[in-house]
Amino acid sequence: EGGKGINVTVPFKVQAEAMADESLEAANICGAANCLNFADGRIVADNFDGVGLVRDIEDNLCVELKGKRVLFAGAGGATRGALGPFLEAGVADICVANRTVEKARDVVHLLGPRGSLHACGYDEIDHGFDVVLNATSASLTGQCPPLPPIAFEGAALAYEMVYGKGKTPFLKLAEDSGADEIADGVGMLVEQAAEAFLWWRGKRPQTAAIIADLTVPLE
Repeated sequence: EGGKGINVTVPFKVQAEAMADESLEAANICGAANCLNFADGRIVADNFDGVGLVRDIEDNLCVELKGKRVLFAGAGGATRGALGPFLEAGVADICVANRTVEKARDVVHLLGPRGSLHACGYDEIDHGFDVVLNATSASLTGQCPPLPPIAFEGAALAYEMVYGKGKTPFLKLAEDSGADEIADGVGMLVEQAAEAFLWWRGKRPQTAAIIADLTVPLE
């Protein structure tokens, strides 16, 4: 009672979006909310995962997204929530790869008119990307999406959206395949929380010290 809202995590994001009186664009597109705002007796849903991801990559990891070729492994809610912010960041092209290509196509069609978006199966990847992101849940069980090593050729960054799992099989593959830098999702976690705080309180907290405290070496 008296709170301005709540932050929501797995496995309740879909239910959070469904219970809201209003869903803003990011939550509506991905069908999931990681943040609820209680205002004037109504519940408003939003999703800051994509915004937090972009901020972590550009501001904390210092990798500019403008003009970059981006590959998302996975076609679930994590990818859907990130596509809009990545297009707004000015990426040149986004490819969504998934075991079930039709599911990847469905995701691409959500935002297709807004930018250069493509869908493919993992076995269709035949060139490298500037930024490769693992948006699957495979790392939670010690697995890796079946990405070919060529996907990381020339990659400035390989990003694991899972955090706290150390050097996951995805990050090991990326490192062994020549990616310049690897990172997990702890920065995204903090940055999306800062966006939620801004929505509730009108002031964005500094994040650098918090990220430093939470970061575990990728060993």
